[in-house]
Amino acid sequence: MRFIGAGTRRDFDYRERGTFWTVPNIITVARFLLVPVFVGYVGSGRYGAATIVLAVLGTTDWVDGYIARRFDQLSTVGRWLDPLADRLALIIIAVAFVINGLAPLWLLLAIVIPDAILLAYSLALFRGSPDLPVTVVGKVRTALLLIGTPMLLLERALGPRFGWVGVLAYAFLVLGCAGHLVAWWGYMRAATRKHGQLHRGQLHDGQPDA
Repeated sequence: MRFIGAGTRRDFDYRERGTFWTVPNIITVARFLLVPVFVGYVGSGRYGAATIVLAVLGTTDWVDGYIARRFDQLSTVGRWLDPLADRLALIIIAVAFVINGLAPLWLLLAIVIPDAILLAYSLALFRGSPDLPVTVVGKVRTALLLIGTPMLLLERALGPRFGWVGVLAYAFLVLGCAGHLVAWWGYMRAATRKHGQLHRGQLHDGQPDA
């Protein structure tokens, strides 16, 4: 089974639904509601429970996309809700890790600064979301971060004899942050291209017919 794009049906004419009420969207909202639960567990030092919650967050991020593609549940809301929920969840999780001394500050900065630049750039060009499709690099980035972060918690839960788990976690996090920068640059370029195309289209529409 393919991991990225799992559930995609070949030669199938997908229809994009206009309603919020689809199974993937409900899963996305439920997943985001687990983030405060995770923060509470981390703050109280219940690292085992926090690891389980974080594993559920990562798993359901794959599940909602699979259901959307496999059962024709794509929606206009889902196009922006899923990446928005993922991005906010990653930022909140990174903040919780740094505040509780579980991860260095560079992890938070590597996620927040590129996102802040992209947000400001999008507002300047589009006065809102540029509505860009999620890239493969972006999906891999999210997967790496959602693998590395629970492994950091797992090291704390298992004890000092499992230091190798933390080393492996940092390897995933470094790769995830590198992927985040690559994905950010790709989105910046895509936003620039889309703005240019829209601008040229407006100029063409404003010209009188010969």
